[in-house]
Formats: sequence, C-alpha cells, structure tokens
Amino acid sequence: MSLSYLFLLSLPFLLLTFFSSLIPKYINANTKLPSSNGPPSHPVIGCLIAFNKNRSRLIHWYTQLLSESPTRTIVVNRLGARRTVVTANPDNVEHILKTKFDNYPKGKPFTEILGDLLGLGIFNVDGDLWTVQRKLASHVFSAKSLKELVVKTLEEEVQNRLVPLLDTAAQSDSVLDLQDVLKRFAFDTICKLSLGVDPCCLDYVLPPLPSLVKAFDTASEISAMRSMAPVHTVWKLKKAFSIGSEKKLREAVQLVHDSVNQIIKVKKEKMRSDDEADNKNGDLLSKLLQAGHQNDVVRDMVISFIMAGRDTTSATMTWLFWLLSRNRDVEEEVLKEAVLVNDGEKPLDYDELKEMGYLKACLCESMRLYPPVVWDSKHAVADNVLPDGTRVYKGNRVTYFPYGMGRMEELWGEDRLEFRPDRWFDEPGVMKAVSPYKFPVFQAGPRVCLGKEMAYIQMKYVVASVVRRFEIRPVRLEEPLYVPLLTAHMAGGFKVKGVILKNSIPVKSYGIDSALPFL
Repeated sequence: MSLSYLFLLSLPFLLLTFFSSLIPKYINANTKLPSSNGPPSHPVIGCLIAFNKNRSRLIHWYTQLLSESPTRTIVVNRLGARRTVVTANPDNVEHILKTKFDNYPKGKPFTEILGDLLGLGIFNVDGDLWTVQRKLASHVFSAKSLKELVVKTLEEEVQNRLVPLLDTAAQSDSVLDLQDVLKRFAFDTICKLSLGVDPCCLDYVLPPLPSLVKAFDTASEISAMRSMAPVHTVWKLKKAFSIGSEKKLREAVQLVHDSVNQIIKVKKEKMRSDDEADNKNGDLLSKLLQAGHQNDVVRDMVISFIMAGRDTTSATMTWLFWLLSRNRDVEEEVLKEAVLVNDGEKPLDYDELKEMGYLKACLCESMRLYPPVVWDSKHAVADNVLPDGTRVYKGNRVTYFPYGMGRMEELWGEDRLEFRPDRWFDEPGVMKAVSPYKFPVFQAGPRVCLGKEMAYIQMKYVVASVVRRFEIRPVRLEEPLYVPLLTAHMAGGFKVKGVILKNSIPVKSYGIDSALPFL
C-alpha cells in the first residue's frame, strides 16, 4: 500500500481532528445551543467537549443528566457521531422494544461494531435471520431442557469442581479471585450446554485460562471500546490498516473462529458415526447442525450464546456475593431459604430452585444496581416520536439505559441506592409483578432474552450452594469499581480471603490433595 494512498485514507480523520481542536477556541464558553434535555452543546461540535471530559465516567454522567431531565430522556449531539437519544423512561422503553419494534432494529451501525466477533449470530442480526435463529434456539430453553440438561450440568460443575475449590480455599485460608472463578464456572457450563464439550476451565488446580477464553476476553473488550470511541473513524482506520487494537481484535477473532470451527468439525464427525438413537444431543450445536444450517451461521450463533451465557451470569453473581458480604442479614435470609427447600443432603433440583423467591429477589436487586448489560442501542428506520415527546429521526441511535434506570428516584424511591431485596415483594412470599420495561435487564418485547429462566436457575443453584457452605469475606472493604464493557465487571476482580466454612451444612470430602495457586 503506497504512502499517498494511506494519506488519502487518513485525510478525513486528520481534517476532523484538526477542526475539532480549533473550533472550541473560537466559541465563547457561554454560547451554547439549546439542548433538548441533554449535555451542554455548541455549534458544529455539539457536546464533544463535555463528552470527552466525561468519557471516563460516562455512565455516571448520563445518569446525572437523566435524573435532571423532566422526561428522563436526553439527546446527545456531538461531532463525529450520529444523533443519540438516551432514555430511562419505561414508557419509551416499551415503545422501542414492543410498540414500535419494527422501527427500532439493532441496525447496521450496531452490527458493524460487533460484526467481526458475533457475525451473523442471533444477538447481531435483524429480520428473517433473527426470527429463524430465535425459533430454533427456543427449543434449547424449554422447561424440559432446563430440568433435564441444565440442572444436571450445574450439579456436575458445582459438586465436582466449584465446591471442592472453595472448600480447599477455606481450609488453607487463601485469597481467591471469586470473579475469575465464577467466569471459569460459567464458561464451562455454557460450553457444555452450547457446544456439548467441557473446556475444564474450573479444574481443581485452576490451570491457566485456555487461549480460547483469553481470545473471547480480548475480542469482547476491544469490540466494546469501539462503541465508546469519541470518533468512530479512528477504529475504522485502525481496522483498515490492521494496526493497534484492531490488529489484536482480528487475531483474537480468528482464534475464536478457528477453535469453534474445529469443535463443529468434531461434532459433525461424531454425529455421523453415532447411531441415530444416540444422536439426540441436547446441546445447541447439535440442534443447529441437525437443522442443516451453514457452518458460518452455526459458528456465529454458538459464539453469541457463549458470550451472553458466560459474562452476564458471572457478573451478576459476583456483584451479589459482594452485596451479601455487606448485608449479612440478607445473607442469613438466603441461607434460611436454601436450607428450607433442601437440607443439603442432596443436590438442589429444578422444582426446589423455582421455589426460591427470596434469592430471586436478591438477584433482581443486584441486577438493578449493577446490571450485567449497562445499555442497549437500536437505530431508527424512520422518523418517530417517543411517548414523552422526544423526536427521533431516521438513522438516530436510540439507547435505553438499565444502569441509569436502576438509579431513578421516581422508579425506585428515595432508597434507590440501597440494596433492599424486600422491595420486590408485595407481601412476604409474594413477588411483585414488575414491568420488564421498568427493569429491562433481560430486554423485553419480541427480543426478550430466551435464556432468562436458565440464567435464574443457574445463578440460584450456584449462590444457594455456596451460602449453604461458606461465608465470603472480601479482602477490600470499599466498593469495587464497576466497569461497563459489553458486559460489566469488577475492576481488578473480586478478591476474597478465608472463604469460611459454615457449621450448619456439612461439606463432603472430595479428596483433593494438590495445593491450589490462590492469589
């Protein structure tokens, strides 16, 4: 590639950067355009100055702006980005996700950001391809599948790996990164359910993470940073030249694709060699292959489910364990419920897990304060007006904001920043019917998360199994930093020391002699 050609490709970005730096010098600091319930805006550059100033605290800045807006909606105009409507208004959320569903697809600008990683997977497509994949995937999340496959997988992973790992940590009084442990656990579980293979990430000796897991982490992080770039031309140029973070992304995605393609190849060979009677696997990959989909579609769909199933549940459980460690009275109530439905002599079953309403309330309260997905964006197909009167124009980005919604006083009251699971009950034992548009952590409408019930079952199983045996004590007392990428996580992990054995529930001996490399 010649230098002159590179210069021509770079010219638009260079000019944009040049004028962005000059314009503020010629703008009176007090001269602002009227902003429609949004940040301070100037001619030409819009709110670019304020946006860059608040980039490191974007979710807190948006939450503040939304709380000050009478409609709980703001409009963000800035040079180098499309007009964006951000809302924490449940009526608007219902309008976007249900009433005018067809007018608010994910859209090309969104699918372009995640396209390298998620490709044509269900979470990155619209229209007929999305409809076909959703119908097929719905069979994986049936009540029968949850009873037969999911609970069995959870039992194996919890009893044979997670509990022995925590038991050894408790006896050796070691420091353990619980966030890392839960991510490993979730990766093992979702790979068993999606691929029918066991990556053994959560083994007794905590081996180094497989290259596939590291590639997922790298690709996820860099893809998320694309969406947060002040000027999207930057990452597009880096991709065109395959430099910097975009080069790392390309390499990580290639490793993910190669690994999953190899798994697909092995699965196909196994399905051909097995007798028809033995070829009724319950995992998603088997069902996709049996349906006759092309390899690329199968690969992309499986990757989407691995991404969603691993990071969302592990993030939610990490934050809940931290919250329980600061609210021991709530933890005692969770323990009472867990012992009440099952005394610990046998693993929890599906019906017992469904009964655990208080634990579900704790999970909901944790996700209200620390949602695993901070925000979700759609792109308008045509001009529209939201219920609160905000105008949306064709091509606008429209974002609903679960993190901010969980902090709106008019939705959750003056104690909105407190961890109070009882807010989810009308009366003891009877949970409120909270609108999914007020609490959209699983989306809502036609695109409501298919794995919602599976996620609750998995998280209940893990949390109940842990609190019946152990007490989690964080190494640090201060509130961890909440990092919003594709899915949110704790900065620096969740270090716990002395996972203390509880006396109320006996812990089986698993005969693990090897020393674990705890932190």
